Amino acid sequence: MSSPEDRLAALGLALPEVAAPLAAYVPAVRSGAHVYTSGQLPIAAGELLKTGKVGAEVTPEEAYELAKVCALNAIAALKSVVGDLSQVAGIVKVVGFVASEPSFTGQPQVVNGASELLGEVFQGAHARSAVGVAVLPRDAPVEVELIAEIR
Repeated sequence: MSSPEDRLAALGLALPEVAAPLAAYVPAVRSGAHVYTSGQLPIAAGELLKTGKVGAEVTPEEAYELAKVCALNAIAALKSVVGDLSQVAGIVKVVGFVASEPSFTGQPQVVNGASELLGEVFQGAHARSAVGVAVLPRDAPVEVELIAEIR
């Protein structure tokens, strides 16, 4: 059986360094059998990949890809707490925030970028919310957080 790290490698993905917090919080925290990540932005190599509202400056397709980056950052935050991703029994819940222009209603399809990646890496489904918001930190188009169950 392959590990989550093996599945990431098979997808051609490597975990990034854990993004430094933008304020007074930690990237992830364990409580009992669960790890809760803070909201993760689409940051790569220390840079926000895109800014703006989905449905205006950012296309839904771009936002879908950015949600994948958020999920990859969330996995890195998760690993920073558990050490070995094989300790993750599954992803329990994902919350995706999409900074949207007012008439945009495709938040679920955007957050599918994160959900589909997490489903491939951890081989399972999770509960989820996909929420449209007016603005996110640093004018990011997408933010994703998750709750994982640990063995």
